[in-house]
Amino acid sequence: MEDLRFNATSTTPKISFSMNGIMEIQGKSVPDAESNFWNLVSDWFQLYMYTPASKTIIKLQIDYLNTSSSKQVLYLLYRLNELKERGLEAEVLWFFNANDVDMQEVGRDYENLVKVPFSFLKIQEAVLS
Repeated sequence: MEDLRFNATSTTPKISFSMNGIMEIQGKSVPDAESNFWNLVSDWFQLYMYTPASKTIIKLQIDYLNTSSSKQVLYLLYRLNELKERGLEAEVLWFFNANDVDMQEVGRDYENLVKVPFSFLKIQEAVLS
């Protein structure tokens, strides 16, 4: 299985998912209703679940996301619960702009919904590449 990589657009975030267990989502996510974007991401992650790395880290640096994108991110985080239940390691790194309290709160909400450890990292500017 190949890694999944998408460049950011005006409506979708940059995606860099690797079979080595490092997953990055960075940018704004407001794809239109006809977009197949999150289906492609979910399908890839579903296949990853068959042969995951011993440790999976999801790095999120989200500027904004609409309701449907929020549900898709939560779906990925719930899948991390499954990895933990199988005895594998999983972790979320939540990067947020120092001036964006709302996105920090979104991360805290996610943290309360899953059983995976979160680390919150305050940044001044984009750090994921």
